[in-house]
Amino acid sequence: MKTTSVAIGIFDGVHAGHQQILAEAARHGRVVALTFYPHPTSVFAPERTPSSLISLEDRISLLEENGAAEVVVMEFTKEFAAKSPEEFIQDVLVNQLHATHVTVGSNFTFGHKASGNVATLQEHAQGFEVSSVELREDRGSAISSTRIRNLVVDGDIERANELLTRPFFLRGPVVHGEKRGRTIGYPTANLGLQDHATIPADGIYAGWLSVGDHRWAAAISIGTNPTFPGVRGRQVEAYAIDQEGLDLYDQTATLEFILRLRDTLKFDGLDPLLVQMAKDCDEAKRVLGR
Repeated sequence: MKTTSVAIGIFDGVHAGHQQILAEAARHGRVVALTFYPHPTSVFAPERTPSSLISLEDRISLLEENGAAEVVVMEFTKEFAAKSPEEFIQDVLVNQLHATHVTVGSNFTFGHKASGNVATLQEHAQGFEVSSVELREDRGSAISSTRIRNLVVDGDIERANELLTRPFFLRGPVVHGEKRGRTIGYPTANLGLQDHATIPADGIYAGWLSVGDHRWAAAISIGTNPTFPGVRGRQVEAYAIDQEGLDLYDQTATLEFILRLRDTLKFDGLDPLLVQMAKDCDEAKRVLGR
């Protein structure tokens, strides 16, 4: 008998907790990951829409890397949200996905005004069994996308990476900046970002810069560069350490964040800035060499 084990969630970040859901689902058959886009909050309270840990494209890729044989993206609309829990079960889980098993997080809610929960799934299950997973880490604390988002925004990249089980990353096109870095010996790749991307706290980070098949150790800067005040806004830029002559404009780059090295500082001129940048690169190489 063909089995369809459906794992349900928004899965932003595909973090350690989401991986637990996928692993449980895999115990019961071929895994179909059901996710929703856009984020439900954007439909009912756009001003409170949370930033995204990853793009939808990356979400799909990471779900597949973590065991999903198929990813179903369901458009979240007001009409979809109006379905009763019973209608969701019948229309989506039974008629569309032909679920033989359903796995969700223990705090999962669904249906009109989030009136359905795990008990509702179990009570109204039609031809499928239900498993729920308590999303907790080894230390006993709850794992959630919100928690990881806050860690990233606070600059606690190491802890965020532990919960993600991978480096937090940003991806986007390399765009033109002020080109000041080229004039002082530290040419940087400026990253163009999606509107709702989660951006780490201002500061200098050790990380990796990848374009295509190439990957370089990098010192990553986030902020407004207070040493050279001007009209520029907050930027994310990376210097590929010890690399010369790179032309990355208009290519898609990925920045992986490994460790926050220091706060953004204002220097009294170019010379002390260059001294600190050299130290940052040395420290980044040391960190990445570990």
